[in-house]
Amino acid sequence: MKIVMINNYYYLRGGSERVFFSEIKLLEKHGHIVGVFSRNHQKNFPSKYSHFYPPDIQTDKIKIDLSAIKLISEIIYSQKNKKFFKKFLDSFKPHVIHAHNIYGRITTSVLDVAKNHGLPVVMTLHDYKLICPNYKLMRNGRVCEDCKGKKFYMAILNKCHKNSYLASLIYAIETAFNKFLGKYQKNVNYFIAPSHFLKNKLIEFGMDREKIVYIPNFIDLNKYEANYSFKDYFLYFGRISIEKGIDLLIDAFCDLNLPKIKLMIVGEGPIKAEMQKRAEKLNNNNVKFTGYLSGEKLKKTIQNALAVILPSKWYENAPMSILEAFACGKPVIGAKIGGITEIIEDGIDGYLFEPSNKEDLQSKLRLMMQKPSIEIKEMGQNARKKVEQEYNAKLHYERLMEIYEKVYIKS
Repeated sequence: MKIVMINNYYYLRGGSERVFFSEIKLLEKHGHIVGVFSRNHQKNFPSKYSHFYPPDIQTDKIKIDLSAIKLISEIIYSQKNKKFFKKFLDSFKPHVIHAHNIYGRITTSVLDVAKNHGLPVVMTLHDYKLICPNYKLMRNGRVCEDCKGKKFYMAILNKCHKNSYLASLIYAIETAFNKFLGKYQKNVNYFIAPSHFLKNKLIEFGMDREKIVYIPNFIDLNKYEANYSFKDYFLYFGRISIEKGIDLLIDAFCDLNLPKIKLMIVGEGPIKAEMQKRAEKLNNNNVKFTGYLSGEKLKKTIQNALAVILPSKWYENAPMSILEAFACGKPVIGAKIGGITEIIEDGIDGYLFEPSNKEDLQSKLRLMMQKPSIEIKEMGQNARKKVEQEYNAKLHYERLMEIYEKVYIKS
């Protein structure tokens, strides 16, 4: 089967790209021919299809001038991308199109091209963009569902995107444009939801239940070795941003005053400097920021942790960080929010705490520290067993092919 995979970026930008690249490798391993369509970007990996990619756009700073009109149109619905994608499809001639994150850069214009070519489309949803202009269902550090009922103007009033009226206006228009013209609903055969929580939230906001299929993320277990022993640190790894609850984690850890245990924070993000100052202000030298780690360095850091912490404040969809930790034989302490609760079984392969509740997080940190080593090892073994049985590559491939074959036969 010839499959086109579409994503805004062709480099490892975050968890959604890890899923994107893993699926490409999985499909190629099974003999499928995969063509990738993306926008050009200076960090993109080399691709034999890059001559089909539309030029990069800079969306960080938008000023009110003539050039801004062109840029805004590229963000909302790119006519330029239609031409590039048509040439790509005419050359590649796929059987199925699989879209990932396309909003704001690729745009739904490519879905119209697919429709005109009579090609079936499936789309993996990594967040809440189809129902929320800022994609997080969160503002000012708390969960927000003000746009429910297609009230996308609330995103402007609340300055949901980058705390800017202009940026919020652009993305509210983009969401409304695609919603009211049915760009996703009419052009996508099936939406893949990696968590039941996301699926149910989409249905709650009015999306068609019959078009949403639950397929959890997977992890290539051949790349991860479990280590059931541990050193003297808790670990957070991922993006350092407000929705991830790093401030709560630092406060909870520092207030416990644990001289023999460290908190390791791995990653980069917009509030890293602020969080470093927060730890310094609390006079705790046991909070260590390592910066960005990847590959074997990151794996070793996970493998040697006492436990991994995921203190998120937003509706996490299906965090790859939990699957990575489980694959390394590590229990996870996670906030009881979004799709996190579907992966962690409280007391079996980790602990759940009430989101944004410092005292409850502290109680779970204490529980983990006070457990005998043999019981921590058992939790790690349960975690590894779970990903082996429920989040493996074989199962994921079978589920993907079931959807591909269904839409291909129908078309």
